Amino acid sequence: MSKFTIYHNPRCSKSRETLKLLEEGGVEFEVVEYLTNPPSEAELKKIIKMLNVTPREVMRHKEEEYKQQKLDNPKLTANQLIKAMVRTPKLIERPIVVSNGKAVIGRPPENVLEIL
Repeated sequence: MSKFTIYHNPRCSKSRETLKLLEEGGVEFEVVEYLTNPPSEAELKKIIKMLNVTPREVMRHKEEEYKQQKLDNPKLTANQLIKAMVRTPKLIERPIVVSNGKAVIGRPPENVLEIL
């Protein structure tokens, strides 16, 4: 049986819905509350690679911290964006589910069904 990890924010409805889908799917999973236990730079790079997206695509652009840190600057490198997300985990899109070298963003929550 594959082990799943969900990067979860309990205050987020989409994250709670995705967690429920995992529970209903009967899979074994670990919950990482990433706001209090953020991924390292290396972990985040690995997750982004599994998602097959750019760092900017996993950032929450509407957060005040995104504006305050001027992260909309197109000259910022991937590494600079990743460092910003590690420093301010609230900027990481949620939830993210990882299993067997694959990852999906649970927006909508049904996206997790792709890797169940």
